Amino acid sequence: MAGRVEGKVAFVTGAARGQGRSHAVRLAREGADIIAVDICEGFDNSPAPGSTLEDLAETAEMVKNLDRRVVTAEVDVRDFDALAKALDGGVEQLGRLDIIVANAGIGTMADKLHKTSEPIWQEMIDVNLSSVWKTVKAGVPHLLAGGAGGSIILTSSVAGLKAYPYMGHYVAAKHGVVGLMRTFALELGPQSIRVNCVHPTHVCTPLLLNEGTYRGFRPDLDNPGIDDLAPICQTYHVLPIPWVHAEDISNAVLFLASDESRYITGVTLPVDAGSCLK
Repeated sequence: MAGRVEGKVAFVTGAARGQGRSHAVRLAREGADIIAVDICEGFDNSPAPGSTLEDLAETAEMVKNLDRRVVTAEVDVRDFDALAKALDGGVEQLGRLDIIVANAGIGTMADKLHKTSEPIWQEMIDVNLSSVWKTVKAGVPHLLAGGAGGSIILTSSVAGLKAYPYMGHYVAAKHGVVGLMRTFALELGPQSIRVNCVHPTHVCTPLLLNEGTYRGFRPDLDNPGIDDLAPICQTYHVLPIPWVHAEDISNAVLFLASDESRYITGVTLPVDAGSCLK
């Protein structure tokens, strides 16, 4: 039986590990060839350790092991020219583009919004908002050239639907992603290009599970770890879990990428264990 995205080509940013790797592998398992990019280094203000070229190569091997083609590039999504060049090269090799997954993003620690420093604010907006726009901007000409429509999935967050204290820069960026999604959906719908957002809650990837995050959530402890973080994260949810898995977000991405959602556009889809109810 054919896969749910058989014969299509998907462009995935932030694909070296975590949610991006999961999305790339899941789409490949369902028949898509993959263009995968990642910065392969850390960010100035992020507590998460940076991804590596080896991580991106591992993602590529996972895709190849599913008997799918893959093109990778080390790209900073803040650099539109480099991003567009990498995507153009991938489309040249794979022959088309059908799916865009603008997944790359960071999480950084901040203060109250009026005390947040300009470098922390700017890095967040550049990576989590402006780079989403640049990713779609780079990809849309290829979708239009294909003449067969397409699906664009943007990674927002529960913080794109409600606010949290001490995360105002992140909340602003992720709310902005919803605005991008809705505008792109209006503008591209007549060409049968659908645009939607997924809104994860906490996801157990290196973006969440790292020493800096542990200390940020549990400053009262000398050496906090994952077991100290879990009870706090669980308080955000209705379902009795502290976090979801990258595969849970990939399930939503696959649905929005496939023809099963062929008449769904402009939607904010939470994968949040009920967090939006609280």
